[in-house]
Amino acid sequence: MKTLLPLLLFSLLLFNGCSRFKAALPGKYVYVTAKSGFLRDRIAAVSNRTGNVTNGQRLKVLETNRRFYKVQTDANEVGWIDERTVATQQVADEFEALKKDHAADVPVATATVRDDVYLHSAPGRDTDRFYRLEEGEKLKLLARASTVKPLPPGVTPQKAAADAAANAAPRKRGMPAGAPVAPDAPYVPPMEDWWLIRDSKGNTGWMLSRMMDTEVPDSVSRYAEGQRIVAAYVLTVIQDPEIEGPVKDVPIYVTAMSPYKAGLPYDFDQLRVFTWNLKKHRYETAQRDRNLAGYLPIKLKTDPGGLNGRQVVGPAPAFTYTVLAAGASLPVADKATGLFKPSQLVSKTYRLEGNITRRVLAPGTTAPAEYRLVAEEKKEKKVAKKKRR
Repeated sequence: MKTLLPLLLFSLLLFNGCSRFKAALPGKYVYVTAKSGFLRDRIAAVSNRTGNVTNGQRLKVLETNRRFYKVQTDANEVGWIDERTVATQQVADEFEALKKDHAADVPVATATVRDDVYLHSAPGRDTDRFYRLEEGEKLKLLARASTVKPLPPGVTPQKAAADAAANAAPRKRGMPAGAPVAPDAPYVPPMEDWWLIRDSKGNTGWMLSRMMDTEVPDSVSRYAEGQRIVAAYVLTVIQDPEIEGPVKDVPIYVTAMSPYKAGLPYDFDQLRVFTWNLKKHRYETAQRDRNLAGYLPIKLKTDPGGLNGRQVVGPAPAFTYTVLAAGASLPVADKATGLFKPSQLVSKTYRLEGNITRRVLAPGTTAPAEYRLVAEEKKEKKVAKKKRR
């Protein structure tokens, strides 16, 4: 009897350890990350549906089996689901923390989702993802960050640097084809832009910027001249009784534009104001500010008027935007967060008077000097050229 008892205990432990089925911990939950899915009555190639689930839905875990969970919905539907289509409680808590931490953040711009896309817990493709947004979802943009774009499978940083140098550097006369080319500047890996957004349901997370579009009509976007409109604001609305359709309101836009390039140390490098020509019934440019290092948001307000130069003016729609001051350095993305934190900013305020804009300055003051991209880039190229010599 004394020898049988240890054998029975060993056999029981061995059976429990080898079992594929493990009871779930009390109160354990997972959350659906797929756009939609269903529960099935067994883990097999042929099975029956026992319930439907949707993105973000909470499921109580009853049992685990390899990479499957046996779960129960709030409607008491029970079935098996693949673990690859759900997120853990820890991931759900990360997104809930994001939502609470940024609930009071004022949006800097608005946009719409271009195609179905996931929200991530932090900038980067390898971070946890949870909510899935559908095409056309309205977004409020809170903050921008930039991360290094992942290399394709099998490509090392050294190979990427060599390929970039070969494509970018000019080949010297007489150099044989296929010969390696030394780069004139250090290799800079490609970047990706991410936006912290809040959707119409209040869900908050990070998403790729290239998966969203600014809300602006085609009659304005066609004037972008090869740039990307990163933000658009309706400054005011005027009436044009001769345009087609029942709605005669025409919005006047303030737009911020930037090159189609990720990782820029500024949000936009050009600002344009589009007013409406009542005679020709089309948009025209009322203001254009180029080669600046600008940062969102652009704030709309009503200028009370007063003495503007030698003239007394009344109230008018106005806007204020910030740019980098002259002598300041372009910010570098924080390695941990990917955020840019510029310093020494200059505020610029303009008011709309008819179809033109005028700078608003306090009496007796002059406009402060600003950082200009073209001038600073020329200086940097000259310095780099001297160093190479």
